[in-house]
Amino acid sequence: MKTIIVSNRLPVKMKEKDGEFIPTPSEGGLATGLGSIYRQGDNVWIGWPGIVTGEEHYGAITERLQAHNLKPVFLTQEEINNFYEGFSNEVLWPVFHYMSTYARYEQQYWDCYVQVNQKFKDAIMEVAEPGDIIWIHDYQLLLTPQMIREEQPEATIGFFQHIPFPSYELFRLIPWRNELLEGMLGADLLGFHTFDDARHFYRQRADCCR
Repeated sequence: MKTIIVSNRLPVKMKEKDGEFIPTPSEGGLATGLGSIYRQGDNVWIGWPGIVTGEEHYGAITERLQAHNLKPVFLTQEEINNFYEGFSNEVLWPVFHYMSTYARYEQQYWDCYVQVNQKFKDAIMEVAEPGDIIWIHDYQLLLTPQMIREEQPEATIGFFQHIPFPSYELFRLIPWRNELLEGMLGADLLGFHTFDDARHFYRQRADCCR
């Protein structure tokens, strides 16, 4: 049994120097807080390695990261633009932080968000075995829990939200809100920072599922 940590970014960034790819530590509390977990035993951390490069380099980067219990999910520049800069940061981030007037509800953002969550699901399925604990993090991967559940109904899945979960009045503005809720509900356990965040989620879930 192993723990599979999944987040948008790996706890390291890959940098190219003189034709060689070198991992350097990432900033941020998640990388620091979970550092001791993913290094143990057969545990693995799945995420984007922080570099956009040609497919011819994927093998070398994967091999280098594997030595550190890390598994990369490679993203194209278009996916970064639409999935990360687009849906994650121009829809979810402003709405979840009560700044909905800045949100841009673009269909291409949503389509790419679904596509990239599928990429992460595929990477998880490549290493997940019966009995493993799959621990998914944050708003970039809200759809991933249910995608896993559909392929592996008996999986043990946790999800933690690292930013606020907005009130019903804000969350309902997102055209794809039901799909996002269903994605999160694929997890066995959902974690939020505050009681209010959990209460907002519960109210939205109750309205969605009536």
